[in-house]
Formats: sequence, structure tokens, C-alpha cells
Amino acid sequence: MLITDHRFQTTGVQVPDLILASTSPYRRRLLERLGAPFRCVAPECDEAAVKAEGLPPRMLAEKLARLKAASIAAREPHAVVLGGDQIAVGPLGILDKPGAPEAAAAQLRQLSGRTHELITAVAVQRGDVVRDHTDVARLTMRELDATRIEAYLDADQPWDCAGSYKLESRGIGLFERIECADFTAIEGLPLMALAGILRELGVGLKW
Repeated sequence: MLITDHRFQTTGVQVPDLILASTSPYRRRLLERLGAPFRCVAPECDEAAVKAEGLPPRMLAEKLARLKAASIAAREPHAVVLGGDQIAVGPLGILDKPGAPEAAAAQLRQLSGRTHELITAVAVQRGDVVRDHTDVARLTMRELDATRIEAYLDADQPWDCAGSYKLESRGIGLFERIECADFTAIEGLPLMALAGILRELGVGLKW
């Protein structure tokens, strides 16, 4: 199903159609920063079934990214298709999107004063060619008491974010240290690596 269209006219350059296999507004806004025209299409991927396989977190993120890209590339063989997945891994294991305030508060209590990993995987497919990239960030959260957790959740309402924080918003104030190769990866897409992959696969970038 077509969700939204971000194509625009380019002059004198023949480039392949770029498709973001995602309905995430966070990934859409990030990809817009590269200046290439693209469409957003919902991928056909049974994430619950893949998660039930019990793969290690990094392998799970990478498999989901590939499956999302492949589900669109199968019917758009001439397009460049970008699939992505992000997994937060806390002290007790994988953190899913909380969906509600109570679950979000529980996730923040688990992460409070501790270091956890945020794994961001992308797969870019054009025909039979697939390029992968995975970024693993280590994030150390400050000690949070119940009052600060409640105040933050009321401010950002991160119900759709694994780990229950929005680093691109007020959530950055929850952390005392972040170690990563590309800060955009922790927001949803590793744009520095992605720009190189898109150029390799023929997508024209303005800069």
C-alpha cells in the first residue's frame, strides 16, 4: 500500500526510483535530509514470526531490515529499496515499543543508571544487489526517580519508541553519555553510511 510520495523533478539526471520500506515518520524525516526523491511504502513482513525465532538482537535487526527491503524489491525490481529496523537491548533483553505509559515507565526504570545498546540495521536492495549496514550505539542513562520518569513521559509521550525515549526531542536530557559512530543512527537511519550506499546503487544525491 502506498503511504506517501516524496518524489520531485530532477533535471538531466536519470536515477532509479527510491522507496523507503517503512511508514515511520521518524525514518521519513531522516531520509528527507539526504535530498533524494523517494516514496514510502509499507513493507510486508511478519515481524512477530521473525521475533519468535529467538535470534540474537543484532541478527534479528539485520534480518528484519533485509526482509522489509526484499518484500518491496520483489515487485519493484528496478527500484532502490531501503529497509530498516531498530532494536533497543536493555539489561533484561529486547525492549519493544511500550505502547502505553505503564510499560514505558517500566522500561525507563530498567534503563535508569545503566548502559544499554541501540542497534540500527539497514538493508538497501536494487534487483539482486543488497548492501547492509549496522550501527550499534551504547547509551548510558542518568539515574531517574519516579518523579522525573513521570515528567519525561508526560512531555514526550514516547509510546511508539523502543526504550521509551525520543533522543531527537526532550529524551536527550535523560542521558549522560552516548557512544556511536553516527548520531543519526540512534534516531532511526545511519545517514552517513546510507548516503554512500545510495550513491553506489545509482541514487542521485544533491550533495
